[in-house]
Amino acid sequence: MDAAFAAPGDTSWTRVPVALAWYRRLVTAAGCLAVGAAGALLLLLWGQTVSAAVWGALSVGAAAVLWSLAGRFQRSWGYAEGPAELYLTFGVLVRQLVVVPYGRMQVVDVTTDLLEQALGIATVRVRTAASTADTRVVGLPLADAVRLRDRLAARSETFSTGL
Repeated sequence: MDAAFAAPGDTSWTRVPVALAWYRRLVTAAGCLAVGAAGALLLLLWGQTVSAAVWGALSVGAAAVLWSLAGRFQRSWGYAEGPAELYLTFGVLVRQLVVVPYGRMQVVDVTTDLLEQALGIATVRVRTAASTADTRVVGLPLADAVRLRDRLAARSETFSTGL
């Protein structure tokens, strides 16, 4: 099974930093707490005290599970720059290996939301002509993301198929 998701050739996976796990933890915890508080409040307003307590406990339990999965999610992300393709691997419950030929890349950009900016990370998004082949490398330090974007853009011009 591991051979199917191994890094190509003589390369190894470049893993993303732990800041991605903290990003996921903060986003999922905020979501679980918001849903838990809103649901518990509604149930309390309807006079369902026991149901409100159960709802709150389930929300805290979901936050705890997602908190622990965030580390596994972060460790699953990796990328490798092959001679003619970009390789990405990710996934905890469903593992994926994505191969994007440099010649098919049309747009390579860097994005970062407010929380990512606070954590010093960014996402490199690679867009191709086929919408199903668009992919991203998440959780990179901003300087690394900019360098990766520049390398991928240069390689995509070198390998351009003239589309």
